[in-house]
Amino acid sequence: MLKAAVLVSGGGTNLQAVLDALDQGKIQNTKITAVISNNPGAYALERARLHGIPALCISPKAYESREAFHGALLQALRDSEADLVVLAGCLVVIPESIIREYKGRMINIHPSLIPSFCGTGFYGLKVHEEALKRGVKVTGATVHFVDEGTDTGPILLQKAVEVKEGDTPEVLQRRVMEEAEWVLLPKAIDMIARRDIK
Repeated sequence: MLKAAVLVSGGGTNLQAVLDALDQGKIQNTKITAVISNNPGAYALERARLHGIPALCISPKAYESREAFHGALLQALRDSEADLVVLAGCLVVIPESIIREYKGRMINIHPSLIPSFCGTGFYGLKVHEEALKRGVKVTGATVHFVDEGTDTGPILLQKAVEVKEGDTPEVLQRRVMEEAEWVLLPKAIDMIARRDIK
């Protein structure tokens, strides 16, 4: 049984896609052991509670230093006994100490076709604003393993999404979520649970 901890910062739509896939049997042999957010107001925590999953808020504001916050986050991940850490809309920069401990066992979903529109400063609507500004005809999402860089780890899965005439950043963001992110993240977790990756 693969134990997964999910790190979130906001509404948790990617988390919901994973929960739905678990309920529907699209993700096999996996249990979410914790959902952790840096944001006490994150609706993702409520989604976890509704599913009977331990929901923790570990906010940097509650600690006297960044090191203390990182230590608390690492301890929460250890306590969850997670084999896999899933970054699902997590806006916290993960420190090297945690990346080292979970090397090859931490994945992130990013709302573009990496290497386009990724790296420091590219998150949320900014990604889609830049894609539209650049005039790309195709965008998408990527699931990748997390390394010490920002969006630089090995790519696991990608899915393309068409950019349509008249798209706003909000409309494009929604399409990328529905057609790519919510498909890819559950699929990636299932692949890892089935050890179906090289």
